[in-house]
Amino acid sequence: MLKRTALRVFMTMCVLVYAGTALAQNNVQEYFNDAACKVKATSDPSQKRDILANELNTMSKALDKVQSSPLVSETDRAGIGRVKAALQENQDELAGTNGYTRVPDDQLNAFSDYVVQNMEQADKTITISLVVALLIVIIIILIV
Repeated sequence: MLKRTALRVFMTMCVLVYAGTALAQNNVQEYFNDAACKVKATSDPSQKRDILANELNTMSKALDKVQSSPLVSETDRAGIGRVKAALQENQDELAGTNGYTRVPDDQLNAFSDYVVQNMEQADKTITISLVVALLIVIIIILIV
């Protein structure tokens, strides 16, 4: 009887961890999708730029806070560092700094889609633990 209960608890935990990871990844993707929708909803290029800069900056701050948490392993810190580097490249391209050409005003909608795709690809190629994924989502919620 005790073995069955332990097995059920273990199976439930496995399912919850998988579901939690998927939920956290979806929340991060939804965050950037929402930003892209906001960009497309406005017609003023300066507002589009501000929206993108703000969303990229918010995510970067959230990653900084998570990366400095003692709950994060070294492997996760390295993965977060790679995501932060991708975010920084997007910020540089948006602003036209660090050797990047500034995104033209008429291409900001396409750039917002590019950012979404870039973060989705980073999310798939960089594996982070459930704890880190949930911390990112929590901090984004607190910042926003």
